[in-house]
Amino acid sequence: MTTTQVRGACPHDCPDTCALLITVTDGVATEVKGDPAHPTTAGVLCTKVARYTERTYHAERLLYPMRRVGPKGAGQFERISWDQAIDIIASRLSAIAARDAQAILPYSYAGTMGLVQGDSMSARFFNQLGASALDRTICATAGATGYKYTIGASMGTDIEQFQDAKLIIIWGGNPIASNLHFWTRVQEAKRHGARLIAIDPYRSLTAEKCHQHIALLPGTDAALALGMMHVLIAENLLDDDYIARHTLGFDALKERVLAWTPAHTAAVCGLDANTVIGLARDYGQAARRGEPVAIRVNYGVQRVAGGGMAVRNIACLPALVGAWRHAAGGVQLSTSGAFPANRVALQRPDLQTRPVRTINMTTIGDDLLRPASADFGPTIDAVIVYNANPLAIAPDSSKVMQGFLREDLFTVVLEHFQTDSADYADILLPATTQLEHVDAHLAYGHLYMMANNAAIAPLGEAKPNTEIFRLLAARMGFTDPCFSESDEQLAAKAFDNTHPRAIAFDWESLKRSGWQKLQVADAPFADGGFFTPSGKCELYSASMLADGLDPVPAYIAPYESVASNPQLAKRFPLAMISPPARNFLNSTFVNIKSLRGVDGEPYLDMHPHDARARGIGHGDMARIFNDRGSFVARARVTEKARQGLVVGLSIWWKKLASDGKNANEVTSQRLTDMGRAPTFYDTLVEVEKMPTPRA
Repeated sequence: MTTTQVRGACPHDCPDTCALLITVTDGVATEVKGDPAHPTTAGVLCTKVARYTERTYHAERLLYPMRRVGPKGAGQFERISWDQAIDIIASRLSAIAARDAQAILPYSYAGTMGLVQGDSMSARFFNQLGASALDRTICATAGATGYKYTIGASMGTDIEQFQDAKLIIIWGGNPIASNLHFWTRVQEAKRHGARLIAIDPYRSLTAEKCHQHIALLPGTDAALALGMMHVLIAENLLDDDYIARHTLGFDALKERVLAWTPAHTAAVCGLDANTVIGLARDYGQAARRGEPVAIRVNYGVQRVAGGGMAVRNIACLPALVGAWRHAAGGVQLSTSGAFPANRVALQRPDLQTRPVRTINMTTIGDDLLRPASADFGPTIDAVIVYNANPLAIAPDSSKVMQGFLREDLFTVVLEHFQTDSADYADILLPATTQLEHVDAHLAYGHLYMMANNAAIAPLGEAKPNTEIFRLLAARMGFTDPCFSESDEQLAAKAFDNTHPRAIAFDWESLKRSGWQKLQVADAPFADGGFFTPSGKCELYSASMLADGLDPVPAYIAPYESVASNPQLAKRFPLAMISPPARNFLNSTFVNIKSLRGVDGEPYLDMHPHDARARGIGHGDMARIFNDRGSFVARARVTEKARQGLVVGLSIWWKKLASDGKNANEVTSQRLTDMGRAPTFYDTLVEVEKMPTPRA
């Protein structure tokens, strides 16, 4: 027996991007564990990735190319060869491209976060083809845009500093489920006397373990931040020196927040005024004592109409109290902006010979059904899906399904498993998992460049995404030498080593070590140096004004709320959010029986008052509905959900639910105030008890 240990990196859409050690015996991966030497992973993996061999060697892995033989959506396929598959795809795409290549749409997101397998060779292929561009907004762009207007880049407090904070506000996230290694640091801070405050409409696993849980109404986070600013200014809990030297627009902000008294803020947020005052005082007084105060804001905040503004408002707070002076102070939304990823070299936008239209991945339901027009361009005639599962994750799911049911739509899906989306493919191609290919990774929760070495040979006839697009490029006659570059050559271009933060990047060295930290100051904005046009934290943003937005922090009410649409709220009086279930990662891992078995079926958490009013008991089957659609889940009557809120932990594959549906049946395709992102948590519904089946 020959046993080796291979260095890898977790590819999934999680801020932790763990360093992996894969044990391989006679060509078989037998164990995946965390690298104990990696400072953030520290030898610990989440329950999901600790079982990665179970996923790679799953009995239902797709191992061969297949062609649809039954109706769309039925999931009926026959095995074909790679030559046949590539011939069919190239022939169909060539015919469409001869009319207008913009009728071809790539659809991908973060099934892998790798810079190589995510979008390198695939981007080159679609750029050369002249296909429509995809606006990849479905997760983070609203918050990232609001943060960028304020701070200038997706950079902030390093995870390795949080354990030294004395007050930590966890705003709109559940790190126990989705940011485990940050939570480890928080627990260390707690042992050293830090106060923990969770701000979340739902009493999550994380909120239960904090000193205080503030359960505001969904979509009112921006208002709470404005109320905090009012109290900080009124009680002079400010760092006047930091404001004078390192911010822009304080006077405009001061005037704006005058109206956001604790009473007004409390009324908007569904809180008590003393809660607003207490939160601001906890934050401002700790900073005044010279203690590091830190905010971890997460993406739950930004999935509403005013989501970008909400993140912007929160990002203003550290500058007001001088929290950035401390390495353990400030705010973290994402660290991704610290990485000088060399996307131009990887994706080759220069291959595109003319401007093309852009399709937003959030509105795929409407856009697949949209006829050709001068404004829209050609009908979408082909969709190539990779690193994504749109039938499960895109909003307004019934329209998404209608679009993929079109007989004239040619659909290709690259996948590991026969997902909801795979069932609608005309050609289904087997892709490799992280253990079977090479990749390079950045992170959005720490500051380490990461290498992933292939630990085992591809199973069956599975191929890396890169190789699939190389084959397609060759068959379609693309002759640029870039289409012949290997994965190793691509990975060697992943980061720009002329940039001072990544000056030590060398792919061969990174492969051997597995990870390497960027050169970033411990307290990046202690002396200002923000990445905004002014070099300051922009409380007033001229860039926002130029983009048609309010340049000063403001509050934008949810689309679906009493404030914005009282008639709709009368018909559908319950707000619904659908945060990640602990054992799933978006729609990944749902088919792993040992993980799915923890819950067993979709659940809906609802407050006892709301359940009683509808005659729903704990364990009853409930139908959740609005004008867009409905889905069924088993009710859990619990005070974890505040009154007026229901919570559907997600995202279930539709085919694994009793009614073949999931929470995205009721979510909307409307976009956020900035960043063109989805409004998953801006959803009103009604809930009714399902009749008990007759024996």
